[in-house]
Amino acid sequence: MLRAAFSRLLADRFILALFVTIALASIIPVRGAQVSYANLAASGAVFIIFFLHGLRLPRQEVINGLRDWRLQGVIFLLIFGAMPLIGWIFYRALLPFLPASIAVGLLFLGALPTTVQSATSYCALSKGRVIVSVVASALNNLAAIILSPLIFALLAGRVGGVTLSSTLAIKVALMLLLPFVIGQIMQPWLRHHAMRHPDLTRAFDQGAILIAVYVSYSAAVVGGLWHMLGPPAMMALFGALALFLALSFGGGWLLGKRLRLPLSDRIALLFSGAHKSIAVGAPLAALMFAPAQAGMVLLPVLLYHLGQLILSAILAPHLAATADAGNEVATNR
Repeated sequence: MLRAAFSRLLADRFILALFVTIALASIIPVRGAQVSYANLAASGAVFIIFFLHGLRLPRQEVINGLRDWRLQGVIFLLIFGAMPLIGWIFYRALLPFLPASIAVGLLFLGALPTTVQSATSYCALSKGRVIVSVVASALNNLAAIILSPLIFALLAGRVGGVTLSSTLAIKVALMLLLPFVIGQIMQPWLRHHAMRHPDLTRAFDQGAILIAVYVSYSAAVVGGLWHMLGPPAMMALFGALALFLALSFGGGWLLGKRLRLPLSDRIALLFSGAHKSIAVGAPLAALMFAPAQAGMVLLPVLLYHLGQLILSAILAPHLAATADAGNEVATNR
């Protein structure tokens, strides 16, 4: 099972590209006069990411999926209520042991929405109720444009380096909300092309994320990221993220059992509630934080992202077998 899980991960070129990007930023970071051009490229990448989100978001599917408002409400509260609280607890607990910007990254991680692709993919592999995951991803990624910066700023306080202000509101409106709205408006003309060429659209989307990550990590490396993280700090960070994963996945599963949800709904709740989006995290960090701080804030997000994929790849075959067994029992009755 472990070998199959890691084989699936190694086949994910985007994961490999993320680590190559971080390595490249560590060896050849952007410096000097080129920084302003790199920041401009990162801003353009952020615009592209949210334009593509708006272009691909299926409005009719969201409207249809909203009929199951109770389950969607539970997922929403898990993502924007329980998870930020867990992130805040880890942030406060690890602040004495980690550089402040990396500890803040744990809170930033908690405030992010679920993934669009991986949560839905693993829900399907586990034979969960995919439409629930699709709608949850769409709704929560849309809400995150406003809620993620708001929740983070309220919980982090002054230490987080982000304050609620008209400047932040304008940045969010121009760099996140505006391209998303343009994408929604352009759906009648462009969405069918995007859906017809998913590989090309995914390449644009992932390329834009990699640009944002490279620029953020370049600034963090120049600011001394790897000198700040000695072995004790790395062990503390890995331990915190392992516990974070256990709480998010275990808590989501136990919550589904407590609510007596059908297995298919419980699987959708598990992946939609526990996964966190690097596709939103990378551009949002570039927008909210100073360049040198953004890369440090993103480090917990990237490590959690890898951890959630490993854990999901291990769980998916077991959950699928459980679902098949349940369906066979129901059929034989």
